[in-house]
Amino acid sequence: MSAKPNLLSGMQPSASSLHLGNYLGALVNWVRMQEDFNAFYVIVDLHAITVPQDPNELRANTRRTAAQYIAAGIDPSKSALFVQSHVPAHAELAWVLNCITGFGEASRMTQFKDKSQKAGTDSASVGLFTYPILQAADILLYQPKAVPVGEDQRQHLELTRDLAERFNSRFGQTFTIPEAHILKETAKIYDLQNPTAKMSKSAADPKGLVNMMDDDATIAKKIKSAVTDTEGSIKSDWENKPGVSNLLSIHSSLSGESVISLEERFSGAGYGVLKAEVAEVVISAIGPIRDRANDLMSDQAELDRLLASGAEKAKTVANQTLAAVYDRVGFIKPE
Repeated sequence: MSAKPNLLSGMQPSASSLHLGNYLGALVNWVRMQEDFNAFYVIVDLHAITVPQDPNELRANTRRTAAQYIAAGIDPSKSALFVQSHVPAHAELAWVLNCITGFGEASRMTQFKDKSQKAGTDSASVGLFTYPILQAADILLYQPKAVPVGEDQRQHLELTRDLAERFNSRFGQTFTIPEAHILKETAKIYDLQNPTAKMSKSAADPKGLVNMMDDDATIAKKIKSAVTDTEGSIKSDWENKPGVSNLLSIHSSLSGESVISLEERFSGAGYGVLKAEVAEVVISAIGPIRDRANDLMSDQAELDRLLASGAEKAKTVANQTLAAVYDRVGFIKPE
């Protein structure tokens, strides 16, 4: 790995496919950033088990997620692409950070509040409660100067910064204090059936979600059934025409044609014409990624080899950080 500044980001393998929002909101940026950063891209399977998971599905989804990362442009020769559980230092540092985190501090994390309220506090796991602390360990192990996050993760990064500063104050300079690299959305990607909600794998209606592994016919069907309105004009107006605005945004973000240009070109056309062209644009963008991911999945041994190689790169940095942490908190070094 080069002397560029370090960067870490990752996603959970909690579904069999990434979706269009993941691709445009994260992966497109990750591919670009691997040119300027010493990038560590992780599939966070330890986080995935904070809620019930089927073991066989988790294994399959982990490999499928890795295949989609690579197919979308993450280059294992440029970046460390790895599975979180392959680097034990993640869980080991998380325990140390648990021990310097206040209970009240952890209780204030909004994601835990949201998720535990949905499922009920009694059924929420301690792992879900300490999820942000494991996330802090994920980040701090790699001493990154920048962490690409969406606005919804800003609170977790603030906790990471607080824990790093607290540890440094108590035990001596150990961690780089990471700065948020708030991702500028390349596009607003919303649910096709509920265009006021962001596209998410937890969508109430699966027809609202364009999956990266969908076949062409499925993609076309979902886009052609996208919610629009009765007004009839094709223009971007997120307040009054969220469905049409979403379709224009998806087209623009994938084709590179400006929304203004699209509005002019589709002036006087019907929604069916817009949907048909959006479907073509999405299929032309997603199709090669899906096909490449399927090719990668057909050679599981090679995919596992690439992940093992990425884990070795990650361990080189992570184990060095963990050794410094263990020494500073007073653990005896094993002979």
